[in-house]
Amino acid sequence: MFSFFKKKQATPAETHEPDAVAADAQKAADAPAQLAPQGHEEPIAPIAPQAQAQAQPHQPESVAREPAPPAPATEAGGAGLSSMEAPAAPAPQPEAPATGGAAATEKSTWLTRLKKGLSRTGQNIGGLFVGVKVDESLFEDLETALIMADAGVEATEQLLTALRARVRKERLAEAGQVKAALRDILAEHLAPLEKPFPLGQAAPLVIMIAGVNGAGKTTSIGKLAYAFQAQGAKVLLAAGDTFRAAAREQLMEWGARNNVTVITQEGGDPAAVAFDAVNAGRARQADVVMVDTAGRLPTQLHLMEELKKIKRVIGKADGAAPHEVLLVIDGNTGQNAIAQIRAFDAAINLTGLVVTKLDGTAKGGTLAAVAAGSQGVRPVPVYWIGVGEGLNDLQPFVAREFAAALIGD
Repeated sequence: MFSFFKKKQATPAETHEPDAVAADAQKAADAPAQLAPQGHEEPIAPIAPQAQAQAQPHQPESVAREPAPPAPATEAGGAGLSSMEAPAAPAPQPEAPATGGAAATEKSTWLTRLKKGLSRTGQNIGGLFVGVKVDESLFEDLETALIMADAGVEATEQLLTALRARVRKERLAEAGQVKAALRDILAEHLAPLEKPFPLGQAAPLVIMIAGVNGAGKTTSIGKLAYAFQAQGAKVLLAAGDTFRAAAREQLMEWGARNNVTVITQEGGDPAAVAFDAVNAGRARQADVVMVDTAGRLPTQLHLMEELKKIKRVIGKADGAAPHEVLLVIDGNTGQNAIAQIRAFDAAINLTGLVVTKLDGTAKGGTLAAVAAGSQGVRPVPVYWIGVGEGLNDLQPFVAREFAAALIGD
């Protein structure tokens, strides 16, 4: 277990225009690099031995600050960067995918963890179908249970309207039949949120990742780096969270554990770090570049403006980037997640969600509210959901699996 990074007093990042980014990055390059202290803000789960490697000392590199694509690097340090780089050893060879019985066992284990993570709601809703008649009182109890599970009024009305219609049409008289019907209706309701992540649609695929403090953003980046490598992708990280004192060191620790290069500056402008990372990813022929950003609340307007600036500057480095803009949300925040999604989507046009911490205290119904477009929220796709601290505890969202865990077997 690793100790926590000692926090420093953070100051807001500068908000100058994107055209001044090159100068910011040049100044940051002249500053000496610092090694990460022994610790980080959030606990990092242990990983498999084959994915571990010792981080090498940081080596400053020469400056090459042109927005135009640099010549492809022939070595790990071939392209000059204005940011300090946390080098990494060659990525470990990904494990062969599980097949046959091993794959079935792994899937069963994941579903068990998901059901356990959503057990609070599963027990509350599933228990309503035990020893009851199919009458109006059952529908009233279901309405209360769904609202209490953070599904929201709009999603609850949509689900129960569809359930009533199916009960009448199919003349369902047994509570177990109604439960199965509700499970199917919920799966259909959540289906628009299910979307496979388009790994490989661009080279490099530039992913900008946002979220409030404490949602598990940096930890999710580490887990995604591990998952992408397991699929054979070459990954590069950008430590764009220069607002929180320990965020840079935390991401560098994840980079060392995953054998992934991290582009970073100590302080400075996060947009410059993102700009350098995109150019470095292209020069090194990376498959994925993930840009971490400062955790913030939607009410922190200066930080939300900085987030818009980072996105603009990434576009200067690559006209089609960022290809994916993800928001990490804590599965325990309930209806507060709706406000976060709405605010971040308005600022940076989200392409996907990562839902974390579905660990037994989460109610889980928030995704039903997202799918229903409650409170003006657009149904943003959910790429991954997380149920624990392990590297393999972040898995693709599957609507039918989630519905089964939420309603109970």
